[in-house]
Amino acid sequence: MASNDGTDPGAAFDFKLYRYTPSLPAAIASVAVFAVLTVLHTWRLLRARAFYFSAFTIGGVFQTIGYCGRIWSHYDTLSIGGFVIQAILILVAPALYAASIYMILGRLIRTLRAEHLSLIPVNWVTRIFVTGDVVAFSLQAGGGGIQSGGTLDLYKIGEKIIIAGLFCQICIFGFFIVTAMLFHRRITLTPTRVAKRGHVPWRRHLWVLYITSLIILIRSVFRVVEYLQGNKGYLITHEIFLYIFDTILMAVVMAIFLIWYVEQLSPKDKSSRRSSDESDGDVGLEALAPNRR
Repeated sequence: MASNDGTDPGAAFDFKLYRYTPSLPAAIASVAVFAVLTVLHTWRLLRARAFYFSAFTIGGVFQTIGYCGRIWSHYDTLSIGGFVIQAILILVAPALYAASIYMILGRLIRTLRAEHLSLIPVNWVTRIFVTGDVVAFSLQAGGGGIQSGGTLDLYKIGEKIIIAGLFCQICIFGFFIVTAMLFHRRITLTPTRVAKRGHVPWRRHLWVLYITSLIILIRSVFRVVEYLQGNKGYLITHEIFLYIFDTILMAVVMAIFLIWYVEQLSPKDKSSRRSSDESDGDVGLEALAPNRR
């Protein structure tokens, strides 16, 4: 990677795309795992018509393609193409997971008829968090794109932008968890009629949000430390940490939402939905399913 002034960057900065040869078995296993999880999520999304979970599923596609990039890099560690594919797609995929996670909280609040218990007006819950997520996503993707420009200066600029995007993601997730916990406390103390009836397993779903949000937070902190250490840092020079603190954690997030999918929050047919509406006098669970009318 040449510097702008034509000098050898190695004299001042020993830059390498990889300081190891990416593991082929690990990359192949990751492609297989994320491909299977993504196919299953696509099937469940279409079956439930839960299109607000599209971003999450696209995140799985990004992960799959990203690890294909690592397979490419195994055979050619000097290839910019393979490096950029894996660096950008694996980096930004969790931001797509986050977009769907943010949407669930707003839908759950509406379902429980607990809008008055939300820290943020429920109409703004999704807008605020998803907008913040888009900013974080754009910074990370943009920074990754700048890094691929081919110069040391651009690499350093892109690195700083990525760090800013990761910090943005951490702050948004932190605020989201606080918002969810406050809602959890309020509805526990003053439950609505829908919450009391027990038709909606809202406690379980809030805990799923907590757990998956915390997992993504841990991964984001890892990425921040990795980038702060620089190209010769301990984390980035040891491939095992990528698989421990990113690959495995993100696969766990996808698996959790595959087991406790959003369709389990809604009636399976119109008659049960109509019965629920009549007995509760509420919109009931319909708010968590797309409008089919």
